[in-house]
Amino acid sequence: MRIRWYGQSAFLLDGSKRVFIDPFEMDSSVLASRGLRFDYPAIRDVEADVLLVTHEHGDHNAVQVVGGSPETLRSTAGRLDSAVGEVLAVSSEHDDAAGTQRGPNSIFVFTLDGLRVAHLGDFGQPALRPEQQAAIGEVDVLFIPVGDGPTIGGQRAADVVRALRPRLVVPMHYRTEALSFLDPPDAFLEALGAKVERLDGSEAEAEDLLGTREAPTVALFAVPS
Repeated sequence: MRIRWYGQSAFLLDGSKRVFIDPFEMDSSVLASRGLRFDYPAIRDVEADVLLVTHEHGDHNAVQVVGGSPETLRSTAGRLDSAVGEVLAVSSEHDDAAGTQRGPNSIFVFTLDGLRVAHLGDFGQPALRPEQQAAIGEVDVLFIPVGDGPTIGGQRAADVVRALRPRLVVPMHYRTEALSFLDPPDAFLEALGAKVERLDGSEAEAEDLLGTREAPTVALFAVPS
């Protein structure tokens, strides 16, 4: 299973099927007028079999940029059939006020080529509730927001990793040279204290990065260009 990061929380997982999660299409000039920077390259020329949208914000729900007539599951909950088999969508919140500030968020869990994947979207709760953790279960690859502000970051993100015990952790939704309005991943990396692989590119084979549940690998992808 090959992972390609497009920036923010957008990923393509390319294996026996192609799964795209949280595509964006942003007007950088509008953000610049507000003193913000979102300079990730536009998502172009990509197709998928399954398209997942964790919540309805513009930096996560631009379904029109993904081709291939994918099955689209967006902002939902339940056990859902798809081209990759069952997709579990777990209800969560985008903030620490029961969703009253930024709305709902879906955590998506599925299996691709033998690896159990969880993408937390813009998870903003103080912690996983016991029933959420039980529903998610055991995962191999965890995509987790770490930039604080509208989501978790630092110690709270590290606590979620310890609760779920993945073999590979992929931080997302944090400050880079292309994005200015979140925190960098440093506080999370320090709080977790796990092995960090700083990759030279924005894509890699998941199997090459796997650690163990006791000693996971954290993969920091290079900023897409």
